[in-house]
Amino acid sequence: MSVRTETLQVTGIRCERCVGRLAATLRDHPGLEQANANLMGAVTLSWDDEQTSRDDLLAALARGGFRQVESL
Repeated sequence: MSVRTETLQVTGIRCERCVGRLAATLRDHPGLEQANANLMGAVTLSWDDEQTSRDDLLAALARGGFRQVESL
């Protein structure tokens, strides 16, 4: 098991409800170990690289209306 962690700056987070929407977007994503977000748009993701990829997680975020701006 190879766990990777990355913090991303994303658009679409403006309030607590947005953070809840982000959580719902990522809930049950295979291989996602942990996700934390703050109201400034910083999202830290930890995932098992054998079960999912950074690109899969970014695609899931995009489907939920969140777009990566940069890696922090």
